[in-house]
Amino acid sequence: MKRSVTAATAMALALATFGVQQIAATDAVRNGVTAKRIIAADSTPGEWLTTGRSYSEQRFSPLTQINTATAGKLGLAWFSDLDTARGQEATPLMVGGKLFVSTAWSKVRAFDASTGKPLWSFDPKVPRETLVKACCDAVNRGVAAWGNKIYVGTLDGRLIALDAATGKQLWSVVTVDQSKAYTITGAPRIIKGRVIIGNGGAEYGVRGYITAYDAESGKQLWRFYTVPGDPAKGPEPAYLQQAAKTWTGEWWKLGGGGTVWDSMAYDPDLDLLYIGVGNGSPWNQKIRSPQGGDNLYLSSVVALKPETGTYAWHFQETPAESWDFTAAQHIVLADLTIDGKPRKVLMHAPKNGFFYVIDRTNGQFISANNYAPVTWAKSIDPKTGRPDVNPDSRYALTGKPVVQMPGPSGAHSWHPMAFDPKQKLMFIPAQIAAFPYIPATDWKAAPIGFNVGVDMGAAAMPADPKVRAAAEAATRGELIAWDPIKQAPRWKVDYPAANNGGVLATAGGLVLQGNSKGHFNVYASATGKKLWSMPVQTGIIAAPITYAVGGQQYVAVMAGSGGVFSLAPGVVNGQIRNISRLLVFKLGGTARLPAAPPLSQTPLDPPPVTGTPEQIALGADRYGRYCGVCHGDAAVAGPIVPDLRHSGVLGDASAWQTITQDGALKEQGMVSFAKVMTPAETDAIRHYIIKRANEDKALVAKGEGADVR
Repeated sequence: MKRSVTAATAMALALATFGVQQIAATDAVRNGVTAKRIIAADSTPGEWLTTGRSYSEQRFSPLTQINTATAGKLGLAWFSDLDTARGQEATPLMVGGKLFVSTAWSKVRAFDASTGKPLWSFDPKVPRETLVKACCDAVNRGVAAWGNKIYVGTLDGRLIALDAATGKQLWSVVTVDQSKAYTITGAPRIIKGRVIIGNGGAEYGVRGYITAYDAESGKQLWRFYTVPGDPAKGPEPAYLQQAAKTWTGEWWKLGGGGTVWDSMAYDPDLDLLYIGVGNGSPWNQKIRSPQGGDNLYLSSVVALKPETGTYAWHFQETPAESWDFTAAQHIVLADLTIDGKPRKVLMHAPKNGFFYVIDRTNGQFISANNYAPVTWAKSIDPKTGRPDVNPDSRYALTGKPVVQMPGPSGAHSWHPMAFDPKQKLMFIPAQIAAFPYIPATDWKAAPIGFNVGVDMGAAAMPADPKVRAAAEAATRGELIAWDPIKQAPRWKVDYPAANNGGVLATAGGLVLQGNSKGHFNVYASATGKKLWSMPVQTGIIAAPITYAVGGQQYVAVMAGSGGVFSLAPGVVNGQIRNISRLLVFKLGGTARLPAAPPLSQTPLDPPPVTGTPEQIALGADRYGRYCGVCHGDAAVAGPIVPDLRHSGVLGDASAWQTITQDGALKEQGMVSFAKVMTPAETDAIRHYIIKRANEDKALVAKGEGADVR
């Protein structure tokens, strides 16, 4: 009898929860998304109104229908194929029974959240040549909702408002200087009727900032710069005058960096917006700020007043940043009891490998410890929070190469974490990878390509298949259940590759995450035990959400390999085909994916090597600086871009120049490089690729290598 009463009570509570959600759905259609509704997110647990579900960005859902006892019954409810075979990184929103999601190339689509019926689609028609400005694929991490509008930032730097019912464009503003290498890949946040958006481009030589626009009209309300500008242009706000004291040389001519390209969080009680600031431009501080200095506000968390953009406080995690250690990773807010005292904290696992707990009321450092292998710093000062940097890691000062962990991909990158406030655990999608930082010689800024002050050609993955295999074996991922109070892991799940998906935690005792090898997994959040897994034919790098419609709980996730790990290191992260889809699961789901086509196995058949050693050496250098970031180290491409070793125009010098100098394929993202290279230099790249293709063909013939394409 007790068990029957308990079961009945549980069922009644579940129905009540879903009933609240249904009422909320009706209210959403009538009144739209408001600050009150986002702040009270737990009262409508079936919806997902902002990218982190709530302003605290915990990505924790109170829904419990899918739990440790029922997770094994999950199945595919429905799916939708996408028309953009690039990396898919977006977090969907669910508002009023509708699912809204952005895709690669900044497109937006709306679906019926229960049936998957397409409702509308919007294409901002981003010029494909914009891709040359993007370090890490044509990705987009999500939309924002406010009132009855949907907002998206586009790769070419626009902020667009759409009618949530129809997808019709209502207004559009250009929020960057489109003559420079700015991009937008992050999701907007909306606070007090202000749409807040940052940008990327620090690798290419820009100055970072974040801007607020009126949600109704698109009028610019404020702009906050993250690094000081040219002193000759007049006095700047006090916070930038203070920052300028930490810079030397003429950094403003190189941009400075500090782009706010992803994470934000908001505390409505303190009325503070928290932003994560990116890396320096160039990475090499000796070029950027020759006499050193902390270089504020690079690699910092900064608190602002959202109505005015007024500076409140900052905490810098990597002073004198020189390694692409951005602080733009996921920011999470929570209340914790530390040393017997309640603290309002901000938690952060930036690229540099240390997990930070900071007092979010004033920026006071509380604690930090490394959550992944770290060699660039010995420890964090327990009083100040400053790192004790390994002197050998200061390649900009020593002028000597150094191999260290983490590298520019970070111990944790943009992939969102999730926090379980009941268990007081943070779930971190970490990655373990080293990188050789080699100072560039005779470096000059260029209008196209990476401007990082590091010899990217020399740092590229070597052609030797044995060395590549060793590098692949040493590059891996982890899902870490991290105790932020003890600053220690409680459990870990190992992955054979990096670039695994963002994370969702639920009150059902679950952690949900896809991985780069093509599986969507459900774990018990208390122990890390795998409860369910499904192969999905492609890598998952985005974060899932969960929502409820009509008494049914669903889980939605974007699938599609991409991002930097599918580009620059080539095959080091595995040959996983990009099949871009929106996948939606439920208990008892019976939908089936169609059979996946196999990866192409076109044999290597390059023309003979005719280039001189000097030409090939020049081509290797230019390829490393301008081509490898997309087409892969040592000309071995990942699965989402053409592998140039197989190019049909390698033997046709004239056709090659038509592409590389004249921009014949700019609509496919392959722009002209005439601004930065002569025809002789681009032809040298052709000779280098021919040599590489012949090397790999010979290895395949001897059985010592594999032509994976």
